[in-house]
Amino acid sequence: MMPRKLVFAFLTLATLSTAVRADLVVLQYHHVSDATPPSTSTSESLFEAQLDMLGDLELEVVPLLEGTRQALEEGATRNSVALTFDDAYESVYTSAAPMLAERGYPYTVFVNTDAVGRTGYMTWDQLEELASREGVTLANHSTDHGHLARKPDEPEDQWHRRIEHSLDGAQQELEQRLGIDNPMFAYPYGEYDSALESYISDRGWYGYSQHSGPIGEHSAPTRLPRFPMANAYGQLGSLKNKLLSRAFPVETADLPDGVISSNPPMLEFVLPETLSADRLTCFASGMGRIEIEPVGDGMVRVQAPDAFNSRRFRYNCTHPAGDGRFYWLSQPWLDLSQPED
Repeated sequence: MMPRKLVFAFLTLATLSTAVRADLVVLQYHHVSDATPPSTSTSESLFEAQLDMLGDLELEVVPLLEGTRQALEEGATRNSVALTFDDAYESVYTSAAPMLAERGYPYTVFVNTDAVGRTGYMTWDQLEELASREGVTLANHSTDHGHLARKPDEPEDQWHRRIEHSLDGAQQELEQRLGIDNPMFAYPYGEYDSALESYISDRGWYGYSQHSGPIGEHSAPTRLPRFPMANAYGQLGSLKNKLLSRAFPVETADLPDGVISSNPPMLEFVLPETLSADRLTCFASGMGRIEIEPVGDGMVRVQAPDAFNSRRFRYNCTHPAGDGRFYWLSQPWLDLSQPED
C-alpha cells in the first residue's frame, strides 16, 4: 500500500496538473434581442438560458483581460468564461446588462466609436454609465468597423494611414471621452492578416477574432478565438461542449494568418505525441466533415474537397481530451477576392 503522505502528495500533484491545464472560453455576442437580424442576434430567452448554464456548470465568469492573461501567461486555475459584446448595440444596455448585473457577471463591450449614438447603438452617456459599473470593461473595436486587412489593390502607405486612424483614433476617443485605455482589440468581422497582427502586437494589445475555441497557453495573443453565440451557434445542445472545451495543444502562431492564396486552402499542423490522427475530426464551413491526411512525424494535412464562394470560412478540428471534453482548434480563412460585407 502506498504510504499516506505519498498518496496525498500524488493527489495534490494530480490536482495541480489538472488545474494548470484549465483554459479560458470567451463567448462573443452582438445583439441580445428578439427584434434584430437573426445572424448576429441572441434572443433574450436564449441568452438567459446560456447564463443559467454557466451557473449550473459552476464555471467562473471572469473579466476578459484578467482571464486572457491568466490563460496565456499564468495558467488558469479552474475552468473560466469571459463574456464579450461587439459593436455596443443598444440591446446590450437594455436587455443583457440587467441580466448580467443580477448575476454579478463581468463582461466586455467592444466599441466601434463612429457608430456611438446612431439608431440601435448605445450613446456616450450610456457607455459612460456602463463603464462606471463594477465588472464592466469597454475596449476598442475600431472607429468605423471597416475591413482592416489590406485590400489587394491598396497602396501600402494608404493602408498604414487607414489602419492607424482606425485603431488609434478609436483608442484615443475612448480615452478622451471615458478615460479608458484597455489593451484589447476585437477585429471587425474577425478579419485579420499578419501585417494587422503586427500593429496590434506593437501596441501591446490582445487581438480577438471570431473563430471558435478556448484560449490556452499555446494561443497567439494577436489571434485569440471566441465562440460566436448568435442563435444559430449558441443553442444549449452544443453549448456545454464549447464551455468545457480545451485549447488545442498546437502553437497557433505557427498556423497561417488565414488570408488564402489558393481555394480551397490547405492546413497543416503537427499533433503532439499524446494525440492521434485517427481520433481527430475536422469540419469545413458549409461542407461538413472533411478528410484528414497524416503525412508523417505527427503532421496532418486538412483540405476541403471544393472551393468556397464566401469571403470568410473556417476549418474546425476537435480531438477527445478525456472526461467527455474535446480539444478545439479553429482556423479562420479570408478570401480577399470576395466582396466586402
